[in-house]
Amino acid sequence: MSHDHVEEHNNSSNPTFESVLDQRLSRRTMLGGAVALAAMGGAVSTANAHGYSHGHGNGHGYPQRKLRLNFNAVAKNLEDAVTLPEGYSYDVLYALGDPIARHVDDFRNDGTDEAASYQFRAGDHHDGMYFFGMGANGRYHKHESSRGLLCMNHEAITPAYLHPTGQTVVGGVRTVRDEVIREFYAHGVSVLEIVRERRRKPQHWSASFRKFLRPGNRSVDWDYEQASRFNRRVHTLTPMKLSGPAARTKYMVTRYSPDGSATRGTVNNCANGYTPWGTYLTCEENFAGYFRRVVSTDNPRRSAKEIASFSRYGVAGAGRELWATVTPDTSDNLFGRWNTEKLGVSVDGSDDFRNVSNTYGWVVEIDPFDPKRAPRKRTALGRFGHEGAELGPVRAGEPIVFYMGDDARNEYLYKFVSRAVWDPRDAGRGIEAGDKYMDEGTLYVAQFLPDGSGQWIELAFGKNGIGPGNPVYPFADQADVLINLRFAADSVGATKMDRPEWAAVHPSNGEVYFTLTNNGAAQRPITAVTPSNPRFYNDKRLTGQDQKGNPNGHVIRFKEGGGYADALSFDWDVYLFGARSTASPDNVNLSGLSDANDFSSPDGLWFSYATPGLLWLQTDDGAFTDVTNCMMLAALPGQTGDGKARTLTNVDGASSSTVTTYVGSSGGEKKLRRFLVGPKECELTGIAETPDGKALFVNIQHPGENTAPNYATSEFGSHWPDGGVARPRSATIVITRDDGGTIGAD
Repeated sequence: MSHDHVEEHNNSSNPTFESVLDQRLSRRTMLGGAVALAAMGGAVSTANAHGYSHGHGNGHGYPQRKLRLNFNAVAKNLEDAVTLPEGYSYDVLYALGDPIARHVDDFRNDGTDEAASYQFRAGDHHDGMYFFGMGANGRYHKHESSRGLLCMNHEAITPAYLHPTGQTVVGGVRTVRDEVIREFYAHGVSVLEIVRERRRKPQHWSASFRKFLRPGNRSVDWDYEQASRFNRRVHTLTPMKLSGPAARTKYMVTRYSPDGSATRGTVNNCANGYTPWGTYLTCEENFAGYFRRVVSTDNPRRSAKEIASFSRYGVAGAGRELWATVTPDTSDNLFGRWNTEKLGVSVDGSDDFRNVSNTYGWVVEIDPFDPKRAPRKRTALGRFGHEGAELGPVRAGEPIVFYMGDDARNEYLYKFVSRAVWDPRDAGRGIEAGDKYMDEGTLYVAQFLPDGSGQWIELAFGKNGIGPGNPVYPFADQADVLINLRFAADSVGATKMDRPEWAAVHPSNGEVYFTLTNNGAAQRPITAVTPSNPRFYNDKRLTGQDQKGNPNGHVIRFKEGGGYADALSFDWDVYLFGARSTASPDNVNLSGLSDANDFSSPDGLWFSYATPGLLWLQTDDGAFTDVTNCMMLAALPGQTGDGKARTLTNVDGASSSTVTTYVGSSGGEKKLRRFLVGPKECELTGIAETPDGKALFVNIQHPGENTAPNYATSEFGSHWPDGGVARPRSATIVITRDDGGTIGAD
């Protein structure tokens, strides 16, 4: 996600574990699972859910093999280009505005393309994505590498480049309707058929593709099929079904759906996920800021519970893009549905959109192979700032598990365990299988304990003090718990983390990795460090500007008890600490980073399945950008516990704190290297690969975002990817190795 839009609304009083757990608890007791611990109003079992003591070996079942990184490290730089190692090349596959239907013209990229045409064009801010191989029969084929459907998120927009001269706002009101319509379509998701076609002649390349060719390019391997029947855009106006326990409840009633069974659209789609039945998961992150709710006029009309919920999720203000200010509204409330104030006279909200913000903040399932199927918002997975939904190990006879981070500072890590156990016959069944595995299950939140162990605490109505008498928030039923899941996590003493982002699961051993992008001194002071968020320091920029807190972030990982994804206990350590190579090794550069692999603000995360054991790490940085643009690194991590305990002393003037943490082994430059540096002011985000590992898809998001454009002189913060005086565009690139080998490692 763009670092300009981080939200923080956690005012709970659980910055540390110490108030929750007796620190003298032995590690042996935690791992043995022989006792239950009292945790904030209810008993929380730490035993493995199966009661087994043995592990599962290689997790996903991929064999372990010795790998080596097959490239030399790329140097840090501030160029307006994509920089790759020698022996690698890239092409631009799909950029903002590219047409995905035969009747749509090539993109003019000057803000004048018709607003309605954007429902058939690439959206903005390309983000999380996944490649679904497709067989000759047009069905999902997990091993197909030459043709497939690429599904990707379009998280947000850069309005300065989307319209002729940016947004037209007069007195706090959007006055050009077409600008808002264009923005509606520029958000959401793309489903795109792509194909690898070697030895094509230039006359067979699409016009939009030809203009991206760089001088001296050896060949073109990949293009998209502009007229494919599978191509589709899912956006803020797309009809959606609400599914799971919160659907058809009073909390979801709107003028659009009086029975609470449906809503329209998806927004702020950041990271993603996929399912073993062949569907795509897109995750709604910072949704709250898009809705209009003027507190001074709306609060007197709302209950204390409603006000508390709005506050915890940050639903307040005029609306991030002022969509609700357009007048007059349409008969189907295209603009007014972004106003979540209580404006009607009904008791249930069926005459306005007072509940509409409750219909956002979910994991959304899309069937890429069936364009006629309406996407489904899976409410059983909870409502929060979903960064992604990472699939755990899939094993016959065991539950399906998804790991999820809530991307805001001081929020939590969650997992969902399905009630149904996996039946391999459901592979490829599409969205109907999602009804079986994603509408019933159990949600847990993570608590990281000071001794390097941890536990999953169940979040369910009637358990662990989650009920009408809860002192944090009086829950009425399970739907209330799911809609206000942050309150449930607050109340059971979950561990606040330094802005949770992407998750990735090691395909060989099933261990789970989470990026924790950063935190600031205002959000987490030096007195609030914890073993799992242990650093407080000043990362001073070259200009002399102070950056206090944990501005460089870290990557945490854990191993589930007994090797089972639905276990209730785990072991953890910190795999990598972001830092400048010149920072102190005593309390900042704990991972021993060098000039070949130092980084800041980890965000995107992806384990290769073609090359098990290869980890890709992307950055979304505002701290290290005085030295380098955002980047992507390749890593060959070991396993949880391969490092050692370290006691840190953090100092800030007269204040100090001491904390013991667990530092994993980075492996040095042999195991961690910078692979790519992006163009100016971009974020590196979204990774997908073909099953053979010979094509890697990467998204370059919002190049040139931070510089105010000069429209008269065509001076922008970036001119990538078109070059010259062109406006910058978010885009998907496809990376290949010049010798046709696998990407990153052998």
